Amino acid sequence: MRIPLYQLDAFTSETFGGNPAAVCPLENWLDDGLLQAIAGENNLAETAFFVPDGDGFKLRWFTPTVEVQLCGHATLASAYVLYNFLNYEKESIAFQTRSGRLEVARDGDRLVLDFPSLRPRNEQLPALVADAMGILPQELWGDDRAMAVLEDAVQVRDLRPNIAAIAALPIGSLIVTAPGFPGDCDFVSRYFVPKYGIDEDPVTGSAHCVLTPYWSGVLNKPKLFARQLSTRGGELWVEDCGERVKLAGHCVPVIEGALTISA
Repeated sequence: MRIPLYQLDAFTSETFGGNPAAVCPLENWLDDGLLQAIAGENNLAETAFFVPDGDGFKLRWFTPTVEVQLCGHATLASAYVLYNFLNYEKESIAFQTRSGRLEVARDGDRLVLDFPSLRPRNEQLPALVADAMGILPQELWGDDRAMAVLEDAVQVRDLRPNIAAIAALPIGSLIVTAPGFPGDCDFVSRYFVPKYGIDEDPVTGSAHCVLTPYWSGVLNKPKLFARQLSTRGGELWVEDCGERVKLAGHCVPVIEGALTISA
C-alpha cells in the first residue's frame, strides 16, 4: 500500500520555521491503529488524514502518541495541500472534525481558519504552575488547557520550564503568554504539551483559540498579530469573532512523496 505524504511548515513563510505537519490524503479511512502508527513514524507534532465527504472532507489529527480534538497547523497544511497539490478550486474548504465543522479560505497568499473560540474561564491560583515554570505568573486561567500570563515578552522568550513538572500538573497542557514586543506584535506565546508526547509545540493554532479572545479583550481590538516564540518561531494574524476566531497564516511545502506500507 502506498499513501501520499506531504510535509509542510505551517504558520511561517520560511522553510524550517513554523510547525511541521504531515498530511496524508486518503480515499477511505484506514484502521485507527495504522493511522496512529503512521503518525508515530512521522514523529511530528501532528499528522493529518482526510477523506472525501460530500462537498467537503472528514479530517483527523494524530500526535506521535494520541489522536487530538483540535489542531490548527495541520488543518492549515491540509488546506494548502488541497489548494496547491490536489487542484481544489472552491473558495473555501469544509472539514468535519472532532471539533465540529471547520472552514479554511484563501485570503491573498494566506489561508484563514474559521475555528471555535475557546474563551478562557475559571481563573486559578497562579502558584499552581509557579514551580514548574520557574516564575510566578500574573494570572492563570483554564482547567485542562491552562493559560499563564506573564508580565512581558522577554519572560516568555527566556522561559526554561521543567517539562517533567508540567507533565505532572493537574492540567492537560500549558499556554504561556504576555503582551508583545513593542512595535512588533500584539502578544506572544509558547505552548507546552508533554502529556500528548510534545514537550513544546512550535506553533499552535488551537492555543490561539484561547489566546485570541483573551488578548482581544485586554487590548480592546478584534484583529491582532501574534508571535509564538518557540525555537522555530511562528506568526499568526488572528481575529476575535465572538463564538468563532479566525486564524490566518502561511505554509511552506518541504517534502512530497509516499509512504509504503508492507502487508
